[in-house]
Amino acid sequence: MTGENIVFSLFLVFTGAAFLATLALYARQAMLVAYIVLGVVLGPWGIGLVSDTAWIEDVAAIGIMFLLYLIGLNLPPQQLWRLLGEALWVTLLSSVVFALLGGALGLVFGWSPADAAFLGCGLMFSSTIISVKLLPTTALHHRHTGQVIISVLLLQDLVAIVILLLLQGYGKGGQLGVDIVMQLLAFPLLVLIAYAFDRLVLERLITRFDQIHEYIFLLAIGWCLGIAELAHVLGLSHEIGAFVAGVTLATSPIAAYIAESLKPVRDFFLILFFFSLGAAFDLGALGHLLVPALVIAGAILVVKPWVFRELLKRAGEKPDISQEIGVRLGQNSEFALLIAVLAAESKFVGDDISYLVQITTLITFIISSYVIVLRYPTPIAVSDRLRRD
Repeated sequence: MTGENIVFSLFLVFTGAAFLATLALYARQAMLVAYIVLGVVLGPWGIGLVSDTAWIEDVAAIGIMFLLYLIGLNLPPQQLWRLLGEALWVTLLSSVVFALLGGALGLVFGWSPADAAFLGCGLMFSSTIISVKLLPTTALHHRHTGQVIISVLLLQDLVAIVILLLLQGYGKGGQLGVDIVMQLLAFPLLVLIAYAFDRLVLERLITRFDQIHEYIFLLAIGWCLGIAELAHVLGLSHEIGAFVAGVTLATSPIAAYIAESLKPVRDFFLILFFFSLGAAFDLGALGHLLVPALVIAGAILVVKPWVFRELLKRAGEKPDISQEIGVRLGQNSEFALLIAVLAAESKFVGDDISYLVQITTLITFIISSYVIVLRYPTPIAVSDRLRRD
């Protein structure tokens, strides 16, 4: 793609996003949905003004990295370890319930047991992007809510990574067991390297030059991308590396300043991410898949909040906090989109079931974001009373 085409595409994305976001705010709706709708309209399945979305998807992935980096910056290691222990059984039990729900719905709509099982796997997780993007991380009374949500999402991500490995192994016929063992070994190695470099080098640089804000900004970005790339070299995802980079830096006295400084960078890339989600929406597949997608999406939006609420109450959380966490986790995950695409590419499932998971996921994104923005504090709330960053 030429430079002119890139500039034109960025013009369409951000000018269009600003226009639709303005309409969304006047209509008291979520800006997040405006970005997805813009992708549907301008993308290859819409009017096609932005036909080459591959580069946007690649660049948009950086937004998820920065998002997880900022999450890590708000979670010191000791606190993270405690929260993961508390969320373990809630995550595992809820994942089993959602998998069984998806499998049962798949069988009801007449898909094969293999396709139904895949559908169940696709419904197990909640969206890191929706849940965290709509969470006011700097609001003091929301810190515990956010920490519980993040703990559940991190454990879900580990399960999702195992499923992705299984699909990759199926697709290439590789040594699946060896791949999983290598990843299990790579993660503690990544943490050890990041921790050692932070203590031996990064902390000294920050202490020496903490008054030079431009340098701290560059150092923070370099640290995030550097550990993300190291994770990729070790066979892990860039996103896991970015999160580890944030956690290792969370004990720094200027972690809060770094997180605040990087929010505009994060938001720039996340707008591209949500646009790319909408652009990938195949309108041609809506015809015969719309009804099952709506039914399954409706089941997710009702059952997920209820299951999380009940499990968290039994884990000792207050009823109002359990209810809010359940609603914030009450959608499907962007991991479902990755799993659906990879499963179709590896011929594990047919295109129809893959598109069904994608359409269902996007429907839950849109409806869930509406519900969260209208009911709970978020950075993009249309009500001044609920708007918190």
